[in-house]
Amino acid sequence: MSDDCIFCSIVAGDIPARTVYETDAVLAFLDANPLARGHTLVIPKSHARHVGDLDAALASDLFDAVASLTPKIQDAVDADGANVGVNDGEAAGQEVPHVHVHVVPRFEGDGGAPIHAVAGERPDLSDDELDAVAEDVAAAVDG
Repeated sequence: MSDDCIFCSIVAGDIPARTVYETDAVLAFLDANPLARGHTLVIPKSHARHVGDLDAALASDLFDAVASLTPKIQDAVDADGANVGVNDGEAAGQEVPHVHVHVVPRFEGDGGAPIHAVAGERPDLSDDELDAVAEDVAAAVDG
């Protein structure tokens, strides 16, 4: 737990939340500033700032919950789809420094955009540049 983390305070019961799901490892609650009806945050109960800080078991628990909850959230609010996303780091828009997965129900004609819209202007990469990036990422994964 982190003393200055709002999500840790929610887990501890110090701040109320509209909890929709809970296990020993994971908590899911409605976003206080929703982008859509049913916008839900799914978090690990233990404090982790970034996705890469999660151990394998906790990552599995978190994303198993996301996979299970997403269609149920959609059904509950009669959504036509959902965006599922993680803002990992300040540059990516992470406002609370505790891993959280957004499940945002989507509705036909809601005026929203696909997840591709979050990154801004797309880079114009040649095949050689794409090959180099693939090599760099693969090396980092193997490293």
